Amino acid sequence: MAFRLKLVPEKTNIDFFKWQWLTFGASIAAVVISILAVAIMGLNFGVDFKGGTTIRVESTQAVDIATYRTALDELGLGEVAITEVFDPSFRADQHVKMLRIAPQEGYEAVTPETIVEVEQAVLKIDPAATFPSVESVGPKVSNELIWKAFLAVTAASAGIWIYVWLRFEWQFAVGCVAALIHDVIVTVGVFAIFQFKFDLTIVAALLTILGYSVNDTVVIFDRLRENLRKFKEMPLRDLMNLTTNETLSRTIMTMTTTALALTALVIFGGDVIRGFVGAMLFGVFIGAYSTLYVAKNIVLMLGLDRSKHEGEPGADAEVAEA
Repeated sequence: MAFRLKLVPEKTNIDFFKWQWLTFGASIAAVVISILAVAIMGLNFGVDFKGGTTIRVESTQAVDIATYRTALDELGLGEVAITEVFDPSFRADQHVKMLRIAPQEGYEAVTPETIVEVEQAVLKIDPAATFPSVESVGPKVSNELIWKAFLAVTAASAGIWIYVWLRFEWQFAVGCVAALIHDVIVTVGVFAIFQFKFDLTIVAALLTILGYSVNDTVVIFDRLRENLRKFKEMPLRDLMNLTTNETLSRTIMTMTTTALALTALVIFGGDVIRGFVGAMLFGVFIGAYSTLYVAKNIVLMLGLDRSKHEGEPGADAEVAEA
């Protein structure tokens, strides 16, 4: 007999509404905290959104950040962010640092002369240093990117809302979009609280999270619509519990396999994609949570018009006839 790995039993009877006010309240609190974190702490915008120049420095010598700071302070460039990059894929003698320089007063971007001065200052303290990449973005372009990123996420959410409304009832659309907004805001809040770098790759991750989350939600809603035809007399709360238990194995398997792939990318994918993959990994879990404890709860609160299914044969009627 072939071995089959089961993450959950074939039949479960979990009451997902047992702690509905606690879980729903936790979701509301997480959204509020995330909004406050963004408003008070702000996001740690990358060069894409903030403007300025980022210089990647690689060397075979280990030079501490304090030495870099002292050398660059002599140039009078103002605030210069220096971060050291760690990655399991790096060689033992591979040391990488990122230098982020804001545009100087009177200029929209860091001038080529300033970049040369920075590179020369680094070479004085570390002759083995190389500069594999230099990225520059002006403030006007960065402001446009922030606005376009917001429009991209908003347009994606609106498109999903319209699709679900046409595919299902409007209550499903409200629950689905509320779950998506919850996922995006909480993910952005995590970036604000921990001050992770927020750039265009994170926006791409947010859009991917929207697609992943709505896929799981639509699967449950589709099964719920089938069960509405089959079990006409069953209370809506019990019917939602039944539906969620029927699709729980699929939800857990999808979440687990996706998380395994993303975890491998976080560990071995390198620092270039780590922000994107980290956001995706968090989004996988928060998306599954919102499907189970946000979308369904809102549909239950709004209620459903079950009269449209009265003329269709259902399992309850078949059992009664038997």
